Amino acid sequence: MCATRKSVRMLATAAAAALICGVAAESRAANPLELNFWLSGPRYEAVVPLCDETAPLLKIQDRFGEKESRFWNSALKIVGFDKLHEVAFMPWASGTIPRRFCSGRVLTNDGQYRTIHYSIAEDTGMIGSTFGVEWCVVGLDRNWAYNPACRMARP
Repeated sequence: MCATRKSVRMLATAAAAALICGVAAESRAANPLELNFWLSGPRYEAVVPLCDETAPLLKIQDRFGEKESRFWNSALKIVGFDKLHEVAFMPWASGTIPRRFCSGRVLTNDGQYRTIHYSIAEDTGMIGSTFGVEWCVVGLDRNWAYNPACRMARP
């Protein structure tokens, strides 16, 4: 009985190896239709909201409040934006995702002004259908995602 189990295992192993070799032999390069149509890559238009537009600022404000409440058990919220300006637009090589880098100040509900650095990028929002926003408030980057002092949120 032990010899039968061993021979079944050997036969299954040999069959799996043959299947893998057969699949590997069948792989081919992409045909012209696949190269020109299906694998065309992203087509960016460099349409990115300006630094002081309402939609990106509302995203930052909502997500900041949610993060502070949910993860840090804090009631801190952004109540205003001030001195917003563009730092750079598409600072890297052509063909990369278009991004607008901005800086400014936020007023939080504790009465303090803090520096904020954020970027708005094309097609990086929900399922690539809208712009996305990455941001960091200096002094409140509690998980050090953009450490030191939000430097990694800048270009």
